[in-house]
Amino acid sequence: MTTSGVNKRQPADRRVRRTQATLHNALIELVGEQDLPQITVADVTERADINRSTFYAHYRDVHELAEAACTAMIDDLIASLPNAGSLSGDLEQGITEAMRQFFARLAEHANLYRSLLGPQGSARIVDYIRRRVTAGTHASTRPTKSGTSVDAPENNHDVLAAFTAGALLGAAIDWLQHDRPRTPAEMAALVCPLLLAIYNSQPIPT
Repeated sequence: MTTSGVNKRQPADRRVRRTQATLHNALIELVGEQDLPQITVADVTERADINRSTFYAHYRDVHELAEAACTAMIDDLIASLPNAGSLSGDLEQGITEAMRQFFARLAEHANLYRSLLGPQGSARIVDYIRRRVTAGTHASTRPTKSGTSVDAPENNHDVLAAFTAGALLGAAIDWLQHDRPRTPAEMAALVCPLLLAIYNSQPIPT
């Protein structure tokens, strides 16, 4: 019996994912100890116990590895947050908790986010986060008066979601660059009224 091409690829795909995850974790550990620009490929491969040729089979340099690790964490972060359309009960309480989780997750890897979102960081990562947060705060997720959500057309140009994402990303970057002077809970308490003001300024679909 022949083996399908899909089955042949699966073990290799798993090995790729495992290797990349090992490199991501090694970099995250190192960023907790020193600034990202100081970290070399040799540092990463030694920490990951992987040879240099394996590293270069996946990434060109440490900066590309950092971008990959950051986008993976952002995907996990956004996926873990409830959206307004799924919130039940008190909307303000739900948004506050979502924002607390958002800032708490940023704080877990603050050094990496700070490096990639700072003045000398990655424009690609800034744009990626902006687009992911825009999708996560899309106006179609706002609750209707009946408590359900309204679907927007695919590729809809949603100014409200884009504005909200830009404001939230700006607040997060400023918080990180100032070395997190407030706790995630304090940031959530400050941000929530601003988000509610944006939502409440728009007509809610019936």
